Amino acid sequence: MEEKLTMDDFKEELEASYKAAEESGAQDSEELDPVWATLQQYMDDKEVLNVKIGGVVNAGVIAYVDGVRGFIPASRLSLDHVDDLNEWLNKKIRVRVITVDPEKKRLVLSAREILRAEARAAEDEKKKAAFERKLREEKMKAEVIDVTLPGRERKMGHRHPNTIALEEVEKIFIGMGYEVVEGPEVEYDYYNFEALNIPANHPAKDEQDTFYINDKIVLRTQTSSVQVHEMEKGKLPIRMISPGRVFRSDDVDATHSPSFHQIEGLVIDKNITFADLKGTLEQFAKKLFGEDTKVKFRPHHFPFTEPSAEMDVTCFKCGGKGCRFCKGEGWIEILGCGMVHPHVFEMSGIDPEEYTGFAFGVGLERIALLKYEIDDMRLLYENDKRFLEQF
Repeated sequence: MEEKLTMDDFKEELEASYKAAEESGAQDSEELDPVWATLQQYMDDKEVLNVKIGGVVNAGVIAYVDGVRGFIPASRLSLDHVDDLNEWLNKKIRVRVITVDPEKKRLVLSAREILRAEARAAEDEKKKAAFERKLREEKMKAEVIDVTLPGRERKMGHRHPNTIALEEVEKIFIGMGYEVVEGPEVEYDYYNFEALNIPANHPAKDEQDTFYINDKIVLRTQTSSVQVHEMEKGKLPIRMISPGRVFRSDDVDATHSPSFHQIEGLVIDKNITFADLKGTLEQFAKKLFGEDTKVKFRPHHFPFTEPSAEMDVTCFKCGGKGCRFCKGEGWIEILGCGMVHPHVFEMSGIDPEEYTGFAFGVGLERIALLKYEIDDMRLLYENDKRFLEQF
């Protein structure tokens, strides 16, 4: 608790101080009532004021606050005894107003309360630091590490088969100069169907095969919609693959899932032929399944390509001789492909008389199932650590 001071506590010092001021004519003669109200507020709020020592009188010094002459007793200048008041002349110090007497126009200031509070705070901080240091030392003693104990085994994660297969496919096509482009999984019906030459009455648009959000928005059934977005930009030529998740209304079984992944590719340039398509996909198959892999193309139909084909590769298990894995045929279907339909070019603002191109699509899960001889697609999504740790 701070002691409550009154003018009586400094009666002798004040009388001597103001007597000297009156003799020198230094006492203010202006109307100070508003100023004294402010000084009273300073005292009530215990506000810290910056002042400059302007004179030395008996038992104290003089400083001015808002133009009012204030007296600072020698005992209130410092926490220590003050021997020579003249040493304080012209010094800047911080003070509080401790006594105000508007009637007698007398003001008493003190620096001691501020210094005492700071000293107390510094002491508290010192004690706190000492306590924390002691606590830390005791904690360190209690947490002695026995370096002879065996280390804890750290469980390392494994990459998912889909991730491994995707990175390998992307690496192959990036090496051929392709760009990897991704797009939205929630897509407009136009980009998912109409822009790909799939008419309104096509079976693929049936609600039994496609997840509709509303009449115009669907969960994409293929990543070909990303290719349409790229074609609309008009930046030709194009060499790209678009991997991503797609959705179809299928029942879950060993070979089907309502959510799976596709990688679809597109090349557009002048003078692109079916021979370019065959050479590209043959090179892809050899890089993915081995240099001895052979490919064959079978005629097929896709709305967005003409002519269209499906590509088979020789069974990498038996080398084409026939086995259980390829059901004795020696060949395994791997992807669909074809030359981009001229109408698809026209829908995206590309002149089919000047540009040609080819497209292809392969299921990522199908690659993972074939490459790692997995016979049930559901294993890829069950998050069974015993299964994933094999990769």
